[in-house]
Amino acid sequence: MSSLTQQVSSLLGDATIALGDAEGAAVLEQTRRRLAEPLRVAIAGKVKAGKSTLLNALVGERLAPTDARECTKIVTWYRDGSTYRVTMHPDAGDPAQLQFRRDDHALEIQLPVLDHSQIERLEVEWPSSALRTMTLIDTPGIDSINTDISARTEGFLTPNDEPTSTDAVLYLMRHLHESDVRFLESFHDQVASQPSAVNSIGVLSRADEIGVGRLDAMGSARRIAARYTADSKVRKLCQTVLPMSGLLAETATTLRQSEFGLLEVLASADRADLDELLLSVDRFGDAETDLAITSHERHELLDRFGLFGIRVSCALLRQHSASSSSELAGLLVERSGLALLRETLKTHFSARGDVLRARSALLTLESVLAKHSGAGTDALETELERIMASTHEFAEVRLLGAIRAAHVNLPGSDLTRAELLLGVSGTLAHQRLGAESDTSARELAALATEQHSYWHSLAENPLMARDAAEAARVLTRSCEGLIAAAHAAS
Repeated sequence: MSSLTQQVSSLLGDATIALGDAEGAAVLEQTRRRLAEPLRVAIAGKVKAGKSTLLNALVGERLAPTDARECTKIVTWYRDGSTYRVTMHPDAGDPAQLQFRRDDHALEIQLPVLDHSQIERLEVEWPSSALRTMTLIDTPGIDSINTDISARTEGFLTPNDEPTSTDAVLYLMRHLHESDVRFLESFHDQVASQPSAVNSIGVLSRADEIGVGRLDAMGSARRIAARYTADSKVRKLCQTVLPMSGLLAETATTLRQSEFGLLEVLASADRADLDELLLSVDRFGDAETDLAITSHERHELLDRFGLFGIRVSCALLRQHSASSSSELAGLLVERSGLALLRETLKTHFSARGDVLRARSALLTLESVLAKHSGAGTDALETELERIMASTHEFAEVRLLGAIRAAHVNLPGSDLTRAELLLGVSGTLAHQRLGAESDTSARELAALATEQHSYWHSLAENPLMARDAAEAARVLTRSCEGLIAAAHAAS
């Protein structure tokens, strides 16, 4: 447990004792336990954005239903567990375990005779290494024709006068729409009282469709994602925007040997014949062909890979880049964008896990104390403010959000260096300092010392604007931490 987590846990314990309110104490005790839990990451986006497909890809199993079943209208948590279990939490009444079965497509959960609007959430416990460090929360689509479904999703992620139950969000979009920006603005960092990029990542989840399924579709999507990432509106709301072919990612992590065999048949065909077959979905599924692959098998491949995935897979097999299903799966994970997303989640969310969890806990405490104002809570409020003001990790989070929201008056080159130092590309020392991963501790110390001198001189410059000088002081302290860590390592 980190020093920050210990401080927050101790404060929550003191508050639980001091309040003398059973309901408030229960909330705080639950919040205290949450500090030791995996990070909670919600997957949000419009209807048909590919949320459940992405969740399945991240877990590496087909758990979340991707069709229009009743479960897709309910907020569903997927967490690591010692056994397989599904629990329903109704709006009123006690939680109840539900029966379920696993088929080839997803979990089939037997819901009770209740309207979906009467169910607060479902919790799926599933032994999974992918869920040990991150609890994933699948949410119904926003901007749904069914306004009740949209309202429950937005109420869960952006509750009025209450802290959200999530620590971070993956927001999926097919292209950047005004409604996407509005939602991201509502999912803001309440600590900084302004939109923040720290706890959200944007995903172009059906990136292959941007290039109409061409082999170079992901290249086109990467350029569009880079343009979104640099957009002033998006910068203050997301750390980054990543392109991803969600369907190909899900299939790559669940690739079957039988599918590999069918792809080998296609890849061995005459190039001109195969290109003609791949001209459209209808032609591929239903055209007459001499290949030893039936129309039914081709339709199944379309459901699993899409036309883009089939094209990419055949190209890799033709190039002899993969000779087994496991090798092909690994290459498809890379081509789909899933490998980059996993790495980004690790560097942007997991590495800041203690900070994000602690911040969520303090938001909950702040909300509880506000309801008990004047009931002997002054000392608790003072300590909460002290932790928020004195903890350097929170200062970094606030500064990163302020920079990306264009609230810091520094030259562009300095802003780029500052974002890097604050961990926008990862929180490891070499990532903050823009160095290679194999840079020695002695070299890292030298780089950090150089940056320390630069930012210290700006902080002490009497001509600097107040916001820029304060930013430089935060960055100076970040450098001091990097120098100390590098010297300890060497």
